[in-house]
Amino acid sequence: MPDTKPLLLIVDDDPLILDALGFALSGNFEIVTAQTRHQAIALLRQLRRPPELALVDLGLPPLPHRPDEGFALISDLLTAAPAMKIIVLSGQSDLENARHARTLGAVDFVGKPCDPGELTRLLQEARQFVDGGNTRAGDDLIGDSLPMQRLRLQLGQYANLNFPVLIEGESGSGKDIVAHAYLHRQTSRRDKPFLALNCAAITPTLLEPTLFGYAKGAFTGAASSKSGYFEDADGGTLFLDEIGELPLDLQPKLLRVLENGEYQRVGETQTRISTARIIAATNRDLRQETRTGRFRADLFHRLTVFTVNVPPLRERGADRQLLLEHFRQHYARQAGSPPFSLTKEAATIWLDYAFPGNVRELRNIVIRLTARYAGQAVSAEQLQAELDVADQQPSDALGGPLGNDLELARHAARRHLSSVTSLNLDATLETWEQAYIEAAIELSNGNMSQAARRLGINRTTLYHRMESRNRR
Repeated sequence: MPDTKPLLLIVDDDPLILDALGFALSGNFEIVTAQTRHQAIALLRQLRRPPELALVDLGLPPLPHRPDEGFALISDLLTAAPAMKIIVLSGQSDLENARHARTLGAVDFVGKPCDPGELTRLLQEARQFVDGGNTRAGDDLIGDSLPMQRLRLQLGQYANLNFPVLIEGESGSGKDIVAHAYLHRQTSRRDKPFLALNCAAITPTLLEPTLFGYAKGAFTGAASSKSGYFEDADGGTLFLDEIGELPLDLQPKLLRVLENGEYQRVGETQTRISTARIIAATNRDLRQETRTGRFRADLFHRLTVFTVNVPPLRERGADRQLLLEHFRQHYARQAGSPPFSLTKEAATIWLDYAFPGNVRELRNIVIRLTARYAGQAVSAEQLQAELDVADQQPSDALGGPLGNDLELARHAARRHLSSVTSLNLDATLETWEQAYIEAAIELSNGNMSQAARRLGINRTTLYHRMESRNRR
């Protein structure tokens, strides 16, 4: 009889914690463990099915006292398995970091030391809320804001054309929904296959046989011939998510398919033809990637015959309210409980919040509120406990949505000065510089060259500023 336990990934650098949690939770879950971010990703690529659930410690090597690796791992896991429910294991001093982890896509956090019974409850609670609550009268893109109206109009123009489309947008904004609901399901290909492949979720050496198939004996373990995604999606749609992760040596082969439909299985000389339409998605700036040589310019131009950009939630105004209504009804039905409501003060906070994690963050907040306050009116204080308010501060002061608008920055500065009795300008500017440097390094997963590009400076200048800061 097959094991029906849900698969749970536990990532912690302390082997004693791994052993203790594995033993305590093994009665309800099938456990797999890793001690580092890289071990976790390698394990994920080897598993036959992705874990439904994950427990992730933020303080992972090589910097166990900083959350950088934990933050990066959350993004990696959700990139590889978007339906995974992640709960953060947090030290009591890490609560602000854990709150930011929820912005990245974690559904909740629990402080250490962990009570196994409480952990089991939280994991089972997270598992009961099934994703897929995005449909409304056949329209998966919920929202009536001008950016969404423009997006729908654009998608209507491109849907039935056979050319590739590149979907750009931030993490959690709904690029996969655009691909399936609009660029496949509302086209003449709707009755043909729709296959999705996340280019970041597969070991680079396995991407080619996965895409193109392979002949018997083509490599160790190829006991029989197997078709690939291009063959299986013939006549339908092939969605290549995280296309920016495609290895450089594989990009010419994808370009060839885009140009004339031709490809070969690994280990074969026979040329095959695929009529699958290619839809690609990325949250990277592929234009910048082409300038630095990490993405082929000819492939970029071939993929961008048509380009659509999914707007971030902070630009969608009252769509926040529509999404709230939709998700709270959906998850209340799943839980078999009455939906929560928001007090007037909480509703104002909801509409003012920028949702840096986009629709994914909003959905996770609704899941937590449904579990904790079913049938109740959620107060402003209760709602704020679920929001990454600290993450809002930078975008409300010198950066984020304010960009380089001097008047908006001046307004934010006035509001800040009016809330304090005195200010050390040099210390404030040093703090902002440190915050931006650390944020750029975090977003670049420790790649200093990429962090420097994000900041608009060269790498030497970045190192100089970091050294100057350390000497202060």
